[in-house]
Amino acid sequence: MRGFSHGRMGRLAAMAMLVAAVPGPALAQGAAADPNGAAMGWTMAAGILLLLAALPGLMLFHAGAVRPRAALSVAIHVALAGALASLAWALAGYSLAFAPGSAWIGGLANLGLANLAGLRTGLTLSEPAFALFQTALALLAPALLAGAFAERVRLGWLMLFVPLWVLAVYAPVTRWLWSSWLADLGTRDFAGGLAIHGLAGISALVLAVLVGPREGDAPQRAAHSPLLRLAGAGLLWIGLLALAGGSALAADDDAAFALLNSHLAACAGALGWIALAALLGERPGARGLAAGAIAGLASAASAAGWLGGLGAIAVGFAGAVACCLAARLIAARGIDDPGRGIAIHGVGGVIGALLLVPFAAQALGGAGYADGASLASQFIAQLVGVATVLLWGGLGTLLLALLVSILVPMRVPAAAEQAGLDTAIHGEAAWTHD
Repeated sequence: MRGFSHGRMGRLAAMAMLVAAVPGPALAQGAAADPNGAAMGWTMAAGILLLLAALPGLMLFHAGAVRPRAALSVAIHVALAGALASLAWALAGYSLAFAPGSAWIGGLANLGLANLAGLRTGLTLSEPAFALFQTALALLAPALLAGAFAERVRLGWLMLFVPLWVLAVYAPVTRWLWSSWLADLGTRDFAGGLAIHGLAGISALVLAVLVGPREGDAPQRAAHSPLLRLAGAGLLWIGLLALAGGSALAADDDAAFALLNSHLAACAGALGWIALAALLGERPGARGLAAGAIAGLASAASAAGWLGGLGAIAVGFAGAVACCLAARLIAARGIDDPGRGIAIHGVGGVIGALLLVPFAAQALGGAGYADGASLASQFIAQLVGVATVLLWGGLGTLLLALLVSILVPMRVPAAAEQAGLDTAIHGEAAWTHD
């Protein structure tokens, strides 16, 4: 509290201590103490900052990766996915993830965000503030998917798929990792390395394979604006820092370490990606710089609050190198992912969740493991978490995508794709791209 050491604040603090020492009436069962104002303010600010940076950030990040005749359509997909995800989360997703229920799924007490408590159980924030931050996270996860099927899917299909994905895929994984059986097992995920990045990555892989590659050869599908891509990455960089710091759910040292570590990981990731690209004979450029920075952030997300400075740099660098290699392998296999979400978020999230084990160790400057956990038991817990997210995310996304495709075909007609989806953003064609 170095910023509050002035004389007046010291006298106020002393008065507060005297008041606190006076015995008062015990709280009745179910009554709540007042939430912590600093924690409330920081968590709400982090949620809004995440929304502010992630929405325009992802719009630019994905739009710069596609052909100019489809840049507007992919930005619309991001915005629409964010709106649909927010509403689905408010109506039922939050309750399924965080309301009292079983180890597998929450109950219905918070449907429509009803019955939110004045103080969230186990935290120092009000539940509405907690719900706001979680809504920002729930919006981010499906918005990341837009790059995987850019230029190829119908808006009608997207509008049905996103809410179902939030409710059936994202909400259960969130519950398991942050308040249920995976958390009890010891799986650690500080800022969504698995719940957001890993889950979005495996879902992006499934969707990219299902929808197939875009028309034309790879050179014809090249990104049209590295500048937009880099600008989007800069905004997303800020948003993911807010995600990391806000995940502490308090204005404390954990939040500060998460912010610092995530930033260092992003810097190391940017350098790691372009260094490997240069070694492989590529010319360093804006696209690699942007991808590397976001890969570093995704890799550090699971362990952001528990790393030391050197550990954060190592995780960001190693994660970005792995993501760069994965991106080349994915492209070589003919999987068309303009946003590189499979490599950046999927591989980065998984690698980071596993690198937590060595680099969170106290011997390497980290905060250590959960109480009673050893290196071996922590590694097993992380492996179980990774396997669960990949299996549930992959199968759930596959089944939902096929189910929705029965009602609304997933891919746009070839003529619309060749003309560019931006030409269809008028009238009824905006919903079907016919």
